[in-house]
Amino acid sequence: MVLSAAQAGRGVGAFNLIQLEHAEAVVAGAESAGAPVILQISENAVRYHGGLAAVGGAALAVARAAAVPVAVHLDHATERTAVAEAVRLGFGSVMFDASVLPYEENVRATAEVVRQCHASGVWVEAELGEIGGKDGVHAPGARTDPGEGAEFTARTGVDALAVAVGTSHAMLTRTASLDLELIAALRAAVPVPLVLHGSSGAPDDVLAEAGAHGMTKINIATHLNKAFTAAVRARLAADAALADTRVYLGAGREAVAREVARLLGILTVPRGTAAAS
Repeated sequence: MVLSAAQAGRGVGAFNLIQLEHAEAVVAGAESAGAPVILQISENAVRYHGGLAAVGGAALAVARAAAVPVAVHLDHATERTAVAEAVRLGFGSVMFDASVLPYEENVRATAEVVRQCHASGVWVEAELGEIGGKDGVHAPGARTDPGEGAEFTARTGVDALAVAVGTSHAMLTRTASLDLELIAALRAAVPVPLVLHGSSGAPDDVLAEAGAHGMTKINIATHLNKAFTAAVRARLAADAALADTRVYLGAGREAVAREVARLLGILTVPRGTAAAS
């Protein structure tokens, strides 16, 4: 899915889920947009659920029932045991994050994960140049060097590379400023699709520019959580006696579905054409 999008010069939306309602909303939004989509489960979400099997199985079931292509992806795994479990469950791809390690250790650890995953036909994303915002710290992060990115990709065999270009994880405001020249340089140097983490902090026009300059897989989590929570709050505020969780969670699900469809209208437009308004 990501490779074909990169070859076509368009983006792919990758949206993180926490509850089942998130998965259902993302797929509903993708179906409305008529676009493929990636369902992501982060290591933090796995910890919240006490394991990967239940939430992963639910995501896989939602993906199988979808009317559009849906991939299920393990996001930001720092432990090889989590990667191995995702492979056993049937995930098509994983993101192994050893970016906090020194460069050579990152290369060795990532190359080993790639070897194991490729033996099972599973696609691997890695990260180079730590992206800010992990654990709630909005540091700008170290920018990814294009030459180092090309070397890292060649030595590890990864299928996609998450790069640090100015975004930060868990941003509540859409005020991130991206280094578009760096994105273009990375696109020219790195032979695999590029991944933008922390995309919730980038406004619509910046996301469109990131895609135009060479980003393919666009990860969004916090922005959808904000939409979900705002809809739930509004529904509960409208009826103080409301107790049926289906009603207010359903409102959150509908809000996320609408926002996913809208975002996909921006992300999946081929480079060189105008994005949908």
